[in-house]
Amino acid sequence: MGEGITSLPPGFHFYPSDEELVVHFLHCKVSTLPCYPDVIPTVHLHRYDPWDLNGKALQATDRFYFFTRMSQSRGTPNGYWSQVGSDEQVRTGGTDVGLKKTLVFYIRDSQERIKTNWVMHEFHLLDGSHSNSSGGNANSRTKKGHSTKECNKWVVCRVYDSSGGSQSSFQDEGTELSCLDEVFLSLDDYDEVSLPK
Repeated sequence: MGEGITSLPPGFHFYPSDEELVVHFLHCKVSTLPCYPDVIPTVHLHRYDPWDLNGKALQATDRFYFFTRMSQSRGTPNGYWSQVGSDEQVRTGGTDVGLKKTLVFYIRDSQERIKTNWVMHEFHLLDGSHSNSSGGNANSRTKKGHSTKECNKWVVCRVYDSSGGSQSSFQDEGTELSCLDEVFLSLDDYDEVSLPK
């Protein structure tokens, strides 16, 4: 498996769509097919809090990507992932090929649970997607003794801190200000600003 962003060619930006994560990466992982670039590592999700993913998962800008085994328990050393909202369909060519689950990370506290800004998108193949999407029989694609049931336990995840985005505007009483507005608001004395005539 790839060891991170350093194994990508210069100038390469990893920003896959939901469809690409399911069809190109997760399908290849489940089917044990070669994938290029082979950059997404496998991480045992239960061992790491989201802020500990640096150096373990593929980091691309402000997002982390990794494969993990699907588990009923999404607990970590200091908290747990909890699903919010309903599943979304991932489609390609008009066909449903996967599911996208959205989860939020909560810190365990003795008195209460504390919601964080960490968000995870967990992508699943639909049952039978890996055996139907590239033709041939399932045995030719499930190498190394992996059964179809076993292969369907893999998911690919995208994790990010929703508060740390790259947006340059801020909210003020429900109104979004542009970068230019922010510059003018940051000036201490408007009398010192001279405009060209």
